[in-house]
Amino acid sequence: EHTRSMPPKKEEVVERLGPWALGKFSSRLKVGIVGLPNVGKSTLYNCLTNCAIPAENFPFCTIEPNETRVNVPDERFEWLVDKYKPKSIVHPYLEVVDIAGLVKGAAQGAGLGNSFLSNIRAVDGIIHAMRAFEDPDIVHVEDKVDPVRDIEIITAELREKDKEFVQSRLSALMKDKAKANSNPAAKKEWEAEVACCEKVIAWLEEGKEVRRGVGEGDADYWSTKDIVYLNDMMLLTAKPVMYLINLSETDFRRKKNKFLKPIHDWVMAHGGGPMIPYSAAFESEIMHMEGTEREEFCKEGGVTSVLPKIIKTAFTTIHLIYFFTAGPDEVK
Repeated sequence: EHTRSMPPKKEEVVERLGPWALGKFSSRLKVGIVGLPNVGKSTLYNCLTNCAIPAENFPFCTIEPNETRVNVPDERFEWLVDKYKPKSIVHPYLEVVDIAGLVKGAAQGAGLGNSFLSNIRAVDGIIHAMRAFEDPDIVHVEDKVDPVRDIEIITAELREKDKEFVQSRLSALMKDKAKANSNPAAKKEWEAEVACCEKVIAWLEEGKEVRRGVGEGDADYWSTKDIVYLNDMMLLTAKPVMYLINLSETDFRRKKNKFLKPIHDWVMAHGGGPMIPYSAAFESEIMHMEGTEREEFCKEGGVTSVLPKIIKTAFTTIHLIYFFTAGPDEVK
């Protein structure tokens, strides 16, 4: 007797979520520069403003005084423009926000605490400006230059603010308990959101950023359902980050600095992220030089501006995929 064996069942491969799942889709991408006072944050912002797109390119659009828009350098875009010679060219751009100096205790409203935190909630990604240069004329707010301690202060403030936000959300849910129990579907939804809030608070109390709960280690802490709630909350520690390390001009030229390894070790132990050493002093020195003068100056010193790299990295950190539309009418 002949029996036919059934073909083996096709194994279903479930794609694992990564940090890209956190955050809302937006066509206007915005990054905020954060850092303690006197780390070179405003110098960096001014250098980026020097590459800004003139405001008249954005009619009917208010650009705040602490915001600037910069074109994102992309060879593929330039190639398409060259190929199609279109009537209209719409460059990819990035909005950069200079977020007022954060100090220890900002989560409790110290310094510019609360306005700082509403500004930062509106951005899609965070650039941490870190000071790794010694200069007796520029006083450090914590007395001593120690970039690892600085980043610990800032990340602790952001976690604290997230915790406060989720706790207030949880309190609001508790007030709605009776209404939520009115029907089984509402009750189920209410219970899931309460469980998610409690889970977030526990995670933050362990000293971990929300973005580290997905795509790291062997298993994800956040479920798909949690991610829906998290994206609605727009938490600060769920945002993608990059680290800019401000060196003295001498250290930048010789590509050496005693803080680089401790910073690298700290970043790798806290979920990783792009790290770019730069020198605000060098960038502001070449900022007003004309093309050929700048080229000669950079060639002589064997260094070049890293601003294009900073802009490009910031753009790709928060916007993993983007599409080009190309033809004789428009390249965008």
